[in-house]
Amino acid sequence: MTTTHNEVPRSKRRGPAPAGDELTAPERMSVDELRSVQLERLQWTLRHAYENVPAYRRKFDEAGVHPHDCRELADLAKFPFTTKADLREGYPFGMFAVPQERLRRIHASSGTTGRPTVVGYTEGDLDTWASVMARSIYAAGGRPGQKVHVAYGYGLFTGGLGAHYGAEKLGCTVIPASGGMTARQVQLITDFRPEIIMVTPTYLLTMLDEFERQGIDPRTSSLRVGIFGAEPWTEGMRAEIEDRLDIDAVDIYGLSEVMGPGVAQECVETKDGLHVWEDHFYPEVIDPIDEDVLPEGETGELVFTSLTKQAMPIIRYRTRDLTALRPGTARPAFRRMDKVTGRSDDMIILRGVNVFPTQIEEIVLATGGLAPHFQLRLTRANRMDQLTVLVEARADTPADRRAGAAVEIAARVKDGVGVTVGVEVLDPDTLERSLGKLRRVIDERPMEP
Repeated sequence: MTTTHNEVPRSKRRGPAPAGDELTAPERMSVDELRSVQLERLQWTLRHAYENVPAYRRKFDEAGVHPHDCRELADLAKFPFTTKADLREGYPFGMFAVPQERLRRIHASSGTTGRPTVVGYTEGDLDTWASVMARSIYAAGGRPGQKVHVAYGYGLFTGGLGAHYGAEKLGCTVIPASGGMTARQVQLITDFRPEIIMVTPTYLLTMLDEFERQGIDPRTSSLRVGIFGAEPWTEGMRAEIEDRLDIDAVDIYGLSEVMGPGVAQECVETKDGLHVWEDHFYPEVIDPIDEDVLPEGETGELVFTSLTKQAMPIIRYRTRDLTALRPGTARPAFRRMDKVTGRSDDMIILRGVNVFPTQIEEIVLATGGLAPHFQLRLTRANRMDQLTVLVEARADTPADRRAGAAVEIAARVKDGVGVTVGVEVLDPDTLERSLGKLRRVIDERPMEP
């Protein structure tokens, strides 16, 4: 068994991360060293899954492959994919590869569209997770001794506890605020003076609104770094957050099926995509239609294989997230993935045109007089699908500017995305605020018979 290893800065911004910390040692491997480690761990993972998870044994046998067929990393493409449907079919513990007495924690998805997906962790898995999260916080600019305000949700959702134990592993002081009670969040940040905040980007915008409602300039806060994940967000939203809060806003990526947050991290010194921690997670990008592996630089669906997970190995898991892989920069051995700006299953097909919420977000953020809070409402009239963009005005935006903004958004969506939409500019604080992932799309179309 393989051993599990564990623009110009503003006044408040940090410079490049120094090297030398034991948690970041794997980042200094050569590409050849990394590929050797990956192959060894991949071969172990395939054997571990085949020998201990009946569902994987069945899938491998049906595909006519065996773990010994993996002699080089490219051979992974011979093996079948794992989907969320496979995990739900194995509910609750059918995908686990170790006996119950070796488990130390269980997490699960919300299950809003069916059975929840359940994931388990051994003690070794939890140590690996804490280590990659600590590595991620370090790459984002966090340092031992700093305070980390964790406003991801705690509980069965992996965000809160993943951030919590990673920050402690790095040697930080954790403020486990969780989500909700936004006014209290602002008070805690003001009184406890954390340097780092970990939260979904849409909820951070809600917190910024609360700062301003209380008469506090967010730019005067103690925060230096924001680590944002759990939902797609754009460069326009990054600019909005950095300007209003005067911090470095960096992206983190993960999903519970693969581990939780900490699978990939954007580095504060470059902010040019997320470096995948490839010593633990092997990435592929495939064409979502024909399922062929795509070369670096081409956009497709992200697929992950775990390399060190004990309790629940995952083989070629189709994330549905759309991205591209590129060579490493700040961490040269590890490839980068572009910011995820959409999911193949979140795509709206409107009168034959593919529309992603992030395309609308970019347009909203570039339109003066509007707040960054919006939703997309899908309806059907006379057998024709209609999309309406609901967006809030800023408090000081006059009525004539609101009308002009609505016209601008409709024109930009028509020109840039290729569809005709309705636009309603609403009063401030009209749309329901999110404590976690924001529900961007409201589908009010009648169910097909």
